[in-house]
Amino acid sequence: MFRNALSALRPTLARPAAPWSALQRRLLSDETKNRIEQAVKNNDVCLFMKGTQQQPMCGYSRAVVQVLEVQGVEKLHTVNVLEDNEIREGAKEYSDWPTFPQLYVKGQFVGGADIVIDMFRNKELEDLLVKEGILKPEEAPAQQ
Repeated sequence: MFRNALSALRPTLARPAAPWSALQRRLLSDETKNRIEQAVKNNDVCLFMKGTQQQPMCGYSRAVVQVLEVQGVEKLHTVNVLEDNEIREGAKEYSDWPTFPQLYVKGQFVGGADIVIDMFRNKELEDLLVKEGILKPEEAPAQQ
């Protein structure tokens, strides 16, 4: 009888571990999720980045800050993910995006550095910022 019970458990014990993303989802506390949501929802332009707007700590974060400055974004809220590991890991799950920086406009996730830079180059970022009321059409910089 004991052998039968043990053999019935064996397939359960041999199952592979849950995927990492499932483990990450369990790490995001309600408090951390609320802190992230408040930053995203209470600021028209929110950037989760490494470092600060005045002192970016990675080239990708610096590039996105520069793009937003060139676009004429005056009110940029930044969250330094290097200061808080819970925010750093939680923001990855919240956006379902594994890297930083992460840009949000009017509560909507836009993307990381590559996406933001591509959108800047093809004028989609300017169009988005005008559409969302962050920039007025006459304030948008002329691009070549």
